[in-house]
Amino acid sequence: EPPAEARRSIDASGYFGLGVEHILTGYDHLLFVLCLILLTPNRWRLLKTITAFTVAHSITLAAAALGYVHVPGPPIEASIALSIVFLARELTRPEAERGISARLPWVMAFCFGLLHGLGFAGALAEVGLPPRDIPLALLLFNVGVEAGQLLFVSVVLAGLWALARLWRRWPAWSAQVAVYTVGSISTLWLLQRLVVVAAGP
Repeated sequence: EPPAEARRSIDASGYFGLGVEHILTGYDHLLFVLCLILLTPNRWRLLKTITAFTVAHSITLAAAALGYVHVPGPPIEASIALSIVFLARELTRPEAERGISARLPWVMAFCFGLLHGLGFAGALAEVGLPPRDIPLALLLFNVGVEAGQLLFVSVVLAGLWALARLWRRWPAWSAQVAVYTVGSISTLWLLQRLVVVAAGP
């Protein structure tokens, strides 16, 4: 655990920047959000799905950061990788054959969001919270995470819109290249993290 001096060295307002930095450098979280975007092309359903993900990881982030929930980091990290593998697998299937990811994507996003919130809490634990400003620092960190997430979603949607205008006739296999790339990367992460889990403390 970081010493108390290290925790106090960061002003409470600095936790906003830490939240933004964490989400934008958390490639596993970003790949998960990317999969959510690709799974829900309808903008209204996407809004509900991203909101459900946000609410869920906000709950577990707060609960873990305040000490109400204690879960070892390695199993959580492995579960996060597994959540991306699951979404990538769903993206390889025809929409008519998809299960809950097509019918109730916000429910699925909420459930996986609970895991991702514990991952955010693990990153926050490395820095610690200022003893006198815990609620404010936690709030600003979470707002920073959301700001970074919204920035990423905006960039991806703008990029998809631009690509759709530039290349109106994509080969049928082109969309699957990105999906299989995400699936391969997340599977590698899963295997690496399972090795850490198996190795124990």
